[in-house]
Amino acid sequence: MKQFTSVYDVENIDELLKTALEIKANPFAQQEVGKNKTIGLIFFNPSLRTRLSSIKAAYNLGANAWVLNAGADSWTLEMADGAVMNGDSQEHIKEAIQVMSAYCDVLGVRTFPKLVDRDEDYNEIMFNKVKELSSVPVVSLESATLHPLQSFADLITIAEKVNYNPIEKPAKKVKVVMTWAPHPRRLPQAVPNSFAQWFSKVDWVDFTVVQPKGYELDPKFTEGATISYDQDEALKDADFVYAKNWSSYENYGQANEGDKDWEVTMDKMNLTNNGKFMHCLPVRRNVVVSDEVLDSDHSIVIDEATNRIYSAQTVFHEILKNK
Repeated sequence: MKQFTSVYDVENIDELLKTALEIKANPFAQQEVGKNKTIGLIFFNPSLRTRLSSIKAAYNLGANAWVLNAGADSWTLEMADGAVMNGDSQEHIKEAIQVMSAYCDVLGVRTFPKLVDRDEDYNEIMFNKVKELSSVPVVSLESATLHPLQSFADLITIAEKVNYNPIEKPAKKVKVVMTWAPHPRRLPQAVPNSFAQWFSKVDWVDFTVVQPKGYELDPKFTEGATISYDQDEALKDADFVYAKNWSSYENYGQANEGDKDWEVTMDKMNLTNNGKFMHCLPVRRNVVVSDEVLDSDHSIVIDEATNRIYSAQTVFHEILKNK
C-alpha cells in the first residue's frame, strides 16, 4: 500500500480485513515495523476518535507520533497559489507541508468541506494540494468527500459480529442498511460516501441506502447499493443499521431540519433481525437515535470507536512494512 485515501488504494479488501483482525488479536506483535519511524498527523478541523486512535495505533506499532492543529499550533497558513502574503498568513502551505513530511515517514491529514462550492469540495482541492506537496505517503484522516479509516473500522466491527472467516464467508449475505437521520446542523457527505463506497464492494454484504427524497448521495459512491426512500421497509430484517445525517448533494449543502420521524428508535430497531445499531460518533442523542437504542444491547458504537485503532494500525502497518 503506497497511500490510503479511499477504498481504491486497497488491493484486496478481504486480505486487509484479515490482517486487521490478526493485528487486533495481537496488537504489539509488529513493533519492528514501526521502530525508528514517525507518523505525523495534521488536523485542519477538530477531532477526537481520529486523533486519539491514530496516536494509539502508532504507539502499538512501536512508532512515534506528532500532532499539529493547523493554524492553532502552527503559523497561520496561506493556501492560495500566487498569494501576496502581506496579511495575516505567515507561512505558505507549500513550505509547511514539505517541512512536515520531512519530519515523518507517513503523514495523516484531516481536512473538511466548506459545503458552499460542490466542485471545490468534490475536487478535494485542499487534500490533493497536501498530497502533491508531501514527500511521504499520505493517509486520509477524513477529507471533504471521504473518511476511509472510519469505513474500514466499520467493516472490522461488522466482521467481528458475524464471526467473519475469509475462507468460509457467510452462507447468507449480511443485510447492512445505512439510513439518513435528522440533525440540527448541515453535515458533509464524507462518512456516508465512504461507507457506501466500501460496503458496495463487500461481496458478503447486502447493502441498502435509505434517505428522504433530495438526499441522494453522489451516485458514484452508491453504485451497486440498493436505494430506498422508505425507512421502515428498508430496515426490515436488517442485521446492521448504520445511522448518519448528511446534507444534500443535489442542492449542495442544504439541509432540512424536518423529517424528525427518521430518528432511529426502538420501534424502528424492532423491525430488524435483532439488528445492531452503528454510528461513527459523535452522535446527537434523541435526535439521530434515541437513548433507548443507544444504551441498549443493540448499540455497538463503542466497538466501532475501539476499532478505529485497528483500522489505523493496519493501514500504517501496510505502508510502513515496505519502508
